[in-house]
Amino acid sequence: MSNPVFLSADLSADRVVLDGPEGRHAATVRRLRVGEPVDLVDGRGTRCTGSVVATSKDTVTVEVLDRVLEERPSPQITVVQALAKGDRGELAVELATEVGVDVVVPWQAARCQLSWSGERGEKSLQRWRSTAREAGKQSRRAWFPEVTELHSTAQVAGLPGTLLVLHEAAREPLSALDLSGDVVLVVGPEGGIPPDELEALGGTAVRLGPSVLRTSTAGAAAAAVVSARSGRW
Repeated sequence: MSNPVFLSADLSADRVVLDGPEGRHAATVRRLRVGEPVDLVDGRGTRCTGSVVATSKDTVTVEVLDRVLEERPSPQITVVQALAKGDRGELAVELATEVGVDVVVPWQAARCQLSWSGERGEKSLQRWRSTAREAGKQSRRAWFPEVTELHSTAQVAGLPGTLLVLHEAAREPLSALDLSGDVVLVVGPEGGIPPDELEALGGTAVRLGPSVLRTSTAGAAAAAVVSARSGRW
Protein backbone atom coordinates (compact mmCIF):
# COMPACT_ATOMS: atom_id res chain seq x y z
CA MET A 1 0.00 0.00 0.00
CA SER A 2 1.29 3.48 -0.84
CA ASN A 3 2.19 5.97 1.87
CA PRO A 4 -0.43 8.41 3.17
CA VAL A 5 -0.05 11.88 1.66
CA PHE A 6 -0.12 15.18 3.52
CA LEU A 7 0.03 18.73 2.21
CA SER A 8 2.67 21.25 3.24
CA ALA A 9 3.32 24.59 1.56
CA ASP A 10 7.07 24.55 2.34
CA LEU A 11 9.07 21.38 1.74
CA SER A 12 12.54 22.93 1.64
CA ALA A 13 13.69 21.83 5.12
CA ASP A 14 15.07 18.45 6.16
CA ARG A 15 12.39 18.24 8.84
CA VAL A 16 8.82 19.35 8.20
CA VAL A 17 6.29 20.04 10.95
CA LEU A 18 2.68 19.39 10.01
CA ASP A 19 0.46 21.65 12.10
CA GLY A 20 -2.95 23.30 11.86
CA PRO A 21 -5.74 21.19 10.30
CA GLU A 22 -3.20 19.00 8.47
CA GLY A 23 -1.28 18.26 11.66
CA ARG A 24 -4.44 17.49 13.64
CA HIS A 25 -5.62 15.15 10.90
CA ALA A 26 -2.27 13.34 10.86
CA ALA A 27 -2.03 13.10 14.65
CA THR A 28 -5.61 12.47 15.76
CA VAL A 29 -7.41 11.00 12.74
CA ARG A 30 -4.67 8.98 11.05
CA ARG A 31 -2.94 8.42 14.42
CA LEU A 32 0.53 8.44 12.89
CA ARG A 33 3.28 7.04 15.08
CA VAL A 34 7.04 7.50 15.18
CA GLY A 35 8.73 5.47 12.46
CA GLU A 36 5.78 5.40 10.05
CA PRO A 37 6.52 6.34 6.42
CA VAL A 38 4.63 9.26 4.85
CA ASP A 39 4.69 11.33 1.67
CA LEU A 40 4.52 15.12 1.74
CA VAL A 41 3.47 17.18 -1.28
CA ASP A 42 3.07 20.90 -1.91
CA GLY A 43 0.51 20.56 -4.73
CA ARG A 44 3.02 22.14 -7.13
CA GLY A 45 4.99 19.04 -8.09
CA THR A 46 7.29 18.49 -5.10
CA ARG A 47 7.02 15.13 -3.37
CA CYS A 48 9.00 14.20 -0.26
CA THR A 49 9.19 10.72 1.20
CA GLY A 50 9.93 10.71 4.90
CA SER A 51 9.49 9.13 8.29
CA VAL A 52 7.64 10.39 11.36
CA VAL A 53 10.13 11.36 14.09
CA ALA A 54 7.83 13.10 16.60
CA THR A 55 4.13 13.57 17.34
CA SER A 56 1.99 15.64 19.68
CA LYS A 57 -1.72 16.26 20.12
CA ASP A 58 -2.00 18.29 16.94
CA THR A 59 1.40 18.18 15.18
CA VAL A 60 3.51 15.61 13.41
CA THR A 61 7.21 16.08 12.57
CA VAL A 62 8.54 14.31 9.50
CA GLU A 63 12.19 13.76 8.58
CA VAL A 64 12.61 14.07 4.82
CA LEU A 65 14.51 11.15 3.31
CA ASP A 66 13.97 11.85 -0.39
CA ARG A 67 12.76 14.86 -2.38
CA VAL A 68 11.77 14.95 -6.06
CA LEU A 69 10.09 17.43 -8.38
CA GLU A 70 7.70 15.50 -10.61
CA GLU A 71 7.10 16.67 -14.17
CA ARG A 72 3.73 18.10 -15.07
CA PRO A 73 1.55 15.56 -16.90
CA SER A 74 1.30 16.19 -20.62
CA PRO A 75 -0.80 17.00 -22.54
CA GLN A 76 -2.73 19.23 -20.16
CA ILE A 77 -6.38 18.33 -19.56
CA THR A 78 -8.84 21.04 -18.56
CA VAL A 79 -12.42 20.28 -17.56
CA VAL A 80 -14.91 23.13 -17.89
CA GLN A 81 -17.63 22.18 -15.43
CA ALA A 82 -21.07 23.80 -15.53
CA LEU A 83 -22.44 24.73 -12.12
CA ALA A 84 -24.72 22.07 -10.66
CA LYS A 85 -27.20 21.88 -7.80
CA GLY A 86 -26.43 20.30 -4.45
CA ASP A 87 -23.10 18.56 -4.15
CA ARG A 88 -22.89 17.45 -7.78
CA GLY A 89 -20.40 20.19 -8.64
CA GLU A 90 -18.10 19.16 -5.82
CA LEU A 91 -18.46 15.50 -6.83
CA ALA A 92 -17.44 16.46 -10.37
CA VAL A 93 -14.32 18.20 -9.02
CA GLU A 94 -13.47 15.22 -6.81
CA LEU A 95 -13.75 12.69 -9.63
CA ALA A 96 -11.88 14.90 -12.11
CA THR A 97 -9.04 15.29 -9.61
CA GLU A 98 -8.84 11.56 -9.02
CA VAL A 99 -8.41 10.81 -12.73
CA GLY A 100 -5.68 13.45 -13.07
CA VAL A 101 -7.26 16.58 -14.55
CA ASP A 102 -4.92 19.60 -14.44
CA VAL A 103 -7.40 22.51 -14.45
CA VAL A 104 -11.07 22.78 -13.46
CA VAL A 105 -13.00 25.79 -14.77
CA PRO A 106 -16.38 26.59 -13.15
CA TRP A 107 -18.80 27.63 -15.91
CA GLN A 108 -21.96 29.74 -15.69
CA ALA A 109 -23.79 28.02 -18.56
CA ALA A 110 -27.09 29.27 -19.92
CA ARG A 111 -29.15 26.44 -18.42
CA CYS A 112 -27.46 26.26 -15.01
CA GLN A 113 -30.11 26.08 -12.31
CA LEU A 114 -28.08 28.26 -9.94
CA SER A 115 -25.58 31.07 -10.17
CA TRP A 116 -22.52 32.11 -8.21
CA SER A 117 -22.55 35.70 -7.04
CA GLY A 118 -21.31 37.67 -4.07
CA GLU A 119 -20.49 35.88 -0.84
CA ARG A 120 -22.38 32.74 -1.84
CA GLY A 121 -20.37 32.45 -5.02
CA GLU A 122 -17.08 32.90 -3.19
CA LYS A 123 -17.98 30.22 -0.64
CA SER A 124 -18.94 27.81 -3.44
CA LEU A 125 -15.64 28.43 -5.21
CA GLN A 126 -13.70 27.79 -2.01
CA ARG A 127 -15.58 24.49 -1.53
CA TRP A 128 -14.54 23.42 -5.03
CA ARG A 129 -10.93 24.33 -4.27
CA SER A 130 -11.00 22.51 -0.93
CA THR A 131 -12.48 19.46 -2.65
CA ALA A 132 -9.64 19.50 -5.20
CA ARG A 133 -7.03 19.65 -2.42
CA GLU A 134 -8.54 16.77 -0.46
CA ALA A 135 -9.01 14.64 -3.58
CA GLY A 136 -5.44 15.45 -4.64
CA LYS A 137 -4.13 14.04 -1.36
CA GLN A 138 -6.42 11.01 -1.48
CA SER A 139 -5.26 10.16 -5.00
CA ARG A 140 -1.58 10.65 -4.04
CA ARG A 141 -0.98 13.48 -6.51
CA ALA A 142 2.04 15.80 -6.37
CA TRP A 143 0.37 18.29 -8.73
CA PHE A 144 -3.04 19.45 -7.55
CA PRO A 145 -5.49 20.81 -10.13
CA GLU A 146 -6.03 24.54 -10.40
CA VAL A 147 -9.64 25.58 -9.85
CA THR A 148 -10.07 28.90 -11.64
CA GLU A 149 -12.48 31.75 -11.14
CA LEU A 150 -15.98 31.44 -12.61
CA HIS A 151 -16.03 31.69 -16.44
CA SER A 152 -18.69 32.89 -18.86
CA THR A 153 -19.39 31.13 -22.16
CA ALA A 154 -17.31 33.72 -24.03
CA GLN A 155 -14.38 33.13 -21.68
CA VAL A 156 -14.65 29.36 -22.12
CA ALA A 157 -14.59 29.78 -25.90
CA GLY A 158 -11.26 31.61 -25.59
CA LEU A 159 -9.46 28.97 -23.52
CA PRO A 160 -6.26 27.61 -25.13
CA GLY A 161 -6.21 24.03 -26.36
CA THR A 162 -8.43 21.75 -28.41
CA LEU A 163 -11.95 22.49 -27.20
CA LEU A 164 -14.26 19.47 -27.10
CA VAL A 165 -17.87 19.89 -26.01
CA LEU A 166 -19.56 16.80 -24.57
CA HIS A 167 -22.98 16.62 -26.17
CA GLU A 168 -25.46 13.75 -26.31
CA ALA A 169 -26.51 14.62 -29.88
CA ALA A 170 -22.96 14.66 -31.26
CA ARG A 171 -22.04 12.10 -33.90
CA GLU A 172 -18.28 12.08 -33.35
CA PRO A 173 -17.17 9.73 -30.53
CA LEU A 174 -14.45 11.10 -28.28
CA SER A 175 -12.61 7.79 -28.43
CA ALA A 176 -12.18 8.10 -32.22
CA LEU A 177 -10.32 11.42 -32.16
CA ASP A 178 -6.60 11.69 -32.82
CA LEU A 179 -5.69 13.67 -29.71
CA SER A 180 -2.52 15.72 -29.55
CA GLY A 181 -1.77 18.83 -27.55
CA ASP A 182 -3.72 20.29 -24.64
CA VAL A 183 -7.41 19.41 -24.41
CA VAL A 184 -10.36 21.37 -22.98
CA LEU A 185 -13.42 19.24 -22.14
CA VAL A 186 -16.67 21.15 -21.73
CA VAL A 187 -19.37 19.58 -19.53
CA GLY A 188 -22.84 21.13 -19.63
CA PRO A 189 -25.44 21.43 -16.86
CA GLU A 190 -28.36 19.11 -16.15
CA GLY A 191 -30.46 21.04 -18.69
CA GLY A 192 -27.96 20.51 -21.47
CA ILE A 193 -26.30 22.91 -23.91
CA PRO A 194 -28.71 24.65 -26.34
CA PRO A 195 -27.75 25.11 -30.03
CA ASP A 196 -26.93 28.82 -29.75
CA GLU A 197 -24.61 28.24 -26.80
CA LEU A 198 -22.98 25.29 -28.57
CA GLU A 199 -22.29 27.58 -31.53
CA ALA A 200 -20.90 30.28 -29.24
CA LEU A 201 -18.52 27.83 -27.62
CA GLY A 202 -17.07 26.71 -30.94
CA GLY A 203 -14.80 23.68 -30.86
CA THR A 204 -16.01 20.18 -31.65
CA ALA A 205 -19.07 18.44 -30.22
CA VAL A 206 -18.29 14.87 -29.15
CA ARG A 207 -20.08 12.05 -27.39
CA LEU A 208 -18.86 9.46 -24.91
CA GLY A 209 -21.14 6.56 -25.72
CA PRO A 210 -24.77 5.46 -26.04
CA SER A 211 -25.70 6.31 -22.44
CA VAL A 212 -26.15 9.82 -21.03
CA LEU A 213 -23.93 10.59 -18.03
CA ARG A 214 -24.73 13.02 -15.25
CA THR A 215 -22.92 16.35 -15.23
CA SER A 216 -21.07 15.17 -12.12
CA THR A 217 -19.53 12.12 -13.82
CA ALA A 218 -19.14 13.08 -17.49
CA GLY A 219 -15.96 15.13 -17.05
CA ALA A 220 -14.07 12.39 -15.25
CA ALA A 221 -15.17 9.78 -17.79
CA ALA A 222 -14.07 11.98 -20.69
CA ALA A 223 -10.75 12.80 -19.01
CA ALA A 224 -10.10 9.08 -18.60
CA VAL A 225 -10.64 8.54 -22.32
CA VAL A 226 -8.30 11.43 -23.19
CA SER A 227 -5.65 10.15 -20.75
CA ALA A 228 -5.71 6.70 -22.35
CA ARG A 229 -5.73 8.02 -25.92
CA SER A 230 -3.01 10.65 -25.40
CA GLY A 231 -0.51 8.46 -23.58
CA ARG A 232 -0.87 10.07 -20.14
CA TRP A 233 -1.92 6.66 -18.86
